[in-house]
Amino acid sequence: MGAPADYFGSVPDPRKPRYPDALKYSVPGCLFTGILLFLCRLGARRQIALRLNTPAAAELFQNLFDDPKVPHGDTVRDLYAQLDVAAVEEKLLRFVEILIDRKVLYPWRLLDRYYVVALDATGTVSFAQRHCPHCLTKTTNGQTLYYHNVLQASIVTSAGLVFPLLAEFIENPEDIQGDSAEKRKQDCETKAFYRLAPRLAKRFPRLPLALVMDGLYATGPVFELCGRYGWKFFIGLSDDQLLSVNEEFHALVNRNPQNACTRDTGRNGAIHQHFIWASDIAYQDTQKRLHTLDVLQCRETKPGKEDPTTFRWVTNFHVDPARAPRLANNGARLRWKTENEVFNVQKNNGFELEHAYAKDENAAKIFHLLLQFAFILHQLIEKGSLFRNAFPRGFGSAKNLAAEILEAVRRIGLTLETFARILAQRIQIRFEARAPPTTLAGQIYVPAFDSS
Repeated sequence: MGAPADYFGSVPDPRKPRYPDALKYSVPGCLFTGILLFLCRLGARRQIALRLNTPAAAELFQNLFDDPKVPHGDTVRDLYAQLDVAAVEEKLLRFVEILIDRKVLYPWRLLDRYYVVALDATGTVSFAQRHCPHCLTKTTNGQTLYYHNVLQASIVTSAGLVFPLLAEFIENPEDIQGDSAEKRKQDCETKAFYRLAPRLAKRFPRLPLALVMDGLYATGPVFELCGRYGWKFFIGLSDDQLLSVNEEFHALVNRNPQNACTRDTGRNGAIHQHFIWASDIAYQDTQKRLHTLDVLQCRETKPGKEDPTTFRWVTNFHVDPARAPRLANNGARLRWKTENEVFNVQKNNGFELEHAYAKDENAAKIFHLLLQFAFILHQLIEKGSLFRNAFPRGFGSAKNLAAEILEAVRRIGLTLETFARILAQRIQIRFEARAPPTTLAGQIYVPAFDSS
């Protein structure tokens, strides 16, 4: 990845100095400060000055970035308001791309080929008054809420590792005027998907992807778009969606009882799963386009629960007895990780996703991207062999680990000699994050902070 100053050095500096000290804080130093804000789970921008204003932290920034000290939170915000969002997002994408190139995620590919990418939207900030020209609005009982959402695409794994990729911000155009126009033109998750999809295909044109999405995406245009880009997909399917597909599914499974299998999983095999499926279902969408789909259903019974839970997906994978459990458990069902292991963690475990780090919309987007950067780094630290070897007993919780990282930045200085020695080392980091039993744990080889 390279040292932080080198890695972020190509992000253009848009500032035009009005006085001699205007540029005394570098772009890489300010971006790294934002990552530390989230990695240390400080919770608010003002905590940067309150918690990171120490001699050791100043020495760290002097040696890494040639900055006089840790920049103030307001300095960081002012720079973010001017930075190119796409340039910062590219650094996040390149970071994940390095992990893919070094085969960190190989053990958790679906069918030893596909990277599972979950798509889901969530709210970020909300206000009682209009925040910016792009606010989404919702009126209930005469009260209007102004809010912002984001559609997030993340690589998810059965091991628990989740790597955010692209973010598509859901926001209204500036020319909306009046309630009727807002209802007609208001941005939404599906519109955001049609903007995100070509960006994802352009950035990773040859990466084998399997998208997992909720029932909102069970439409002909989504099927057509996935086919155009060569993507596989799993989309949640309820009884009141794609009625002709559901009718054909039930008819085919009744006529083909051999299209079924069972699996006992969980501790001591206590969870019973029953799979049924139907293949080659023809579906004609509203644009008269024909699609050939499979439908896979999993009915799961857990100890202590009287009624089983049923999951059903429409997919362009071909389902058979050997693949059905893997397609369901290591593919289709991973969508919940965006809610439980991304959004829930980022909102409730110290990252404070819903905190308004900046009123300026451009700065807010930069903060969001750096939060995703810190989220990935925290996983790699927590699950990497360097941490496990140094602290075999761990720290008890993710928040405790963040507190230890904060104290290290606050109190442990970094001399130029130490920094040079670190750069000269060749480091191997192993990841063993609950790999599937039939595969090896992932590995990443980091040759002396290679900045490639």
